[in-house]
Amino acid sequence: MTHPQPSTTISLHIQRVLNSHRHWIGRELLKRIGGPEAQAAALDAAPFVLVSHGTEADPILNYGNRLALELWELDFASLTQMPSRLTAEALHRDERAQFMAQVKRDGFVTGYQGIRISNSGKRFRIEEALIWNVLDEQSIVCGQAAAFSKWTKL
Repeated sequence: MTHPQPSTTISLHIQRVLNSHRHWIGRELLKRIGGPEAQAAALDAAPFVLVSHGTEADPILNYGNRLALELWELDFASLTQMPSRLTAEALHRDERAQFMAQVKRDGFVTGYQGIRISNSGKRFRIEEALIWNVLDEQSIVCGQAAAFSKWTKL
């Protein structure tokens, strides 16, 4: 799966994701070494899946690391044009929406699990996912991110 080199825009977004994780969870998502571009590259190569979306009425994915691209069988450009609700089968979208509302209300949710579907229709269950609100520099919610390292192909 193709993934762009970290740009200034992606690097800024990654800083928001990392800072927000530390804000809600009280620890770093990954060890921060180097500047924002180096941290974006490290997150891209991380041994866990990370995806995020914005705050649109029908939120659009705005980031996925290499493992996310592989799991959903998409390139970065395709992933970042897709409504995040389409990562779940229609049957499971109501359950997903309830969790997203809980994250919006509480700031984060741990232990999330659910059925997802790849671009080619392959189904998989994500397990023990952490979902959190992404905050901008003024502490205003600008999206949500999810990270997980356990999934089972169905």
